[in-house]
Amino acid sequence: MFFGIDPLYIMMMIPVFLLSAFSSLRVKSAFKKYSKVYTRSGLTGAEIARKILDKNGLSDINVVETTGFLSDHYDPTKKVVRLSPDVYRNATISAVGVAAHETGHAIQHKNLYRPLVFRNMMVPVASIGSNFAWIIIMAGFFMGALGLVKAGIALFSLVVFFQLLTLPVEFNASSRAKKILASDGLVSSAELAGVNSVLSAAAMTYVAAATSAIMTLIYFLLRSGLLGGRDD
Repeated sequence: MFFGIDPLYIMMMIPVFLLSAFSSLRVKSAFKKYSKVYTRSGLTGAEIARKILDKNGLSDINVVETTGFLSDHYDPTKKVVRLSPDVYRNATISAVGVAAHETGHAIQHKNLYRPLVFRNMMVPVASIGSNFAWIIIMAGFFMGALGLVKAGIALFSLVVFFQLLTLPVEFNASSRAKKILASDGLVSSAELAGVNSVLSAAAMTYVAAATSAIMTLIYFLLRSGLLGGRDD
């Protein structure tokens, strides 16, 4: 241990940190770039979302403005698509792409898309695991209680599973968004290329999050001796 931080953990997480930083930089760069490119339709993100929802029989879902940067999300419990100011108010390629992506989640919800259903079921457990798994594992190591460590690892494994479930949900929402925008003539082929750049960059942030969770789980397994033999 080095100043209370395990060198093994640092070594394993440096590539993950770099991937996360690159992903964050990439999505911000892509969003900023295409926030300056306006679509030929002149429809704002809010208007695009409304059109897609109505066409897919989801007129009961509201589209509202929320605060924050890239805070856009679909809330299945309230049946509302929340869009950040830059997306809600503007008629740019970035706004259109993000708005369409969030409506993709609403359509998934309507169609009972299985990965989304399972992911929503996992939310309470994943939240508990995210908040308490570390505490349980560290307490187990401190007390030399392998059973407690195993329990914490099992709980954290659910967090990893949740992160992995997020990937097909996000990829599918983006795929739906691009298909709808193209088939409904809401964007041109050139504009669709920009939408793809924005959504692909955003997808990398979820890949980075899943990678971080997996590497952390592997670290716990190594340090507990459950993988590769214990190294004290």
